[in-house]
Amino acid sequence: MSEYLGEYKAVYKAKSACGDILGKAQDGGIVTSMFAYALEAGIIDGAIVAGPGAEPYKPEPMIATTIEELLAARGTKYSISPNMSLIKEATRSYGLDKIGIVGTPCQIQAVRKAQLYPIGLRDVPDKIALAIGIFCMENFPYQGLYQMVEDHCATKIDNVTKMDIGKGKFTVYTERGAHAEIPLKVTHKYEQPACHVCLDYVANMADISTGSVGTPDGWSTVMVRSKAGEAAFQKAVDAGWIVAESMDGVKPGLELVEKLAKTKIDNNRAYLEHRKHEGTLLKPLRSPYI
Repeated sequence: MSEYLGEYKAVYKAKSACGDILGKAQDGGIVTSMFAYALEAGIIDGAIVAGPGAEPYKPEPMIATTIEELLAARGTKYSISPNMSLIKEATRSYGLDKIGIVGTPCQIQAVRKAQLYPIGLRDVPDKIALAIGIFCMENFPYQGLYQMVEDHCATKIDNVTKMDIGKGKFTVYTERGAHAEIPLKVTHKYEQPACHVCLDYVANMADISTGSVGTPDGWSTVMVRSKAGEAAFQKAVDAGWIVAESMDGVKPGLELVEKLAKTKIDNNRAYLEHRKHEGTLLKPLRSPYI
């Protein structure tokens, strides 16, 4: 148990053992590999993921019931995908009894609240079989993301093959192997305002949460939090879908994850306290960083 990292049973340095997944993964390919294994093993019947949208890097939620559909949804999207909106459809239109869902910390909180207070979601709560959360400092509205890429990085978004945030920079990579980057201080004004009242960096209500922070390139940090997450993750490792190693001695390690979690939570607590004293809780949000 950690004030900033929440409760977890174990933490690993991990990556996909599947070359097809790892070759085009954002980092270690953990979310795709976990859901692919869970589909094959019957732990889930389908997964709600952020799929490709009509515009480049504008995600749309989709229900993946095959590994091919999961592969089509690989990679991090830095604009929000309303995955919660498909929970009813997954159960009622698709007839799924065991659902996987991936989301940001706020979305995983919404899943848990829906399970506790299923108003309008009758017969849904017990069908969430595996919830995977992704580390998240902030997210961007699509128009803001578009401007970051096209205006600040001087790159056509149609040519981008990958986006990444790390080491204090926002970076885009193109199909020709070029890349452009800007410091995060430039991106702050484009952040979703609601991100500045969020007090969760590591999706501590998920069954499994994961992100690139703390591990070398090509790997992911994986925090196993629940009995369901522990069982599914260990089975995926045993079945050869995922390679998992101890975090002991890994640099920069869990210390960096906790440092970033603390930064987000402390900044946002201070921002909330400021708004409370100013009596502005109902006024439009403004980034604490600018």
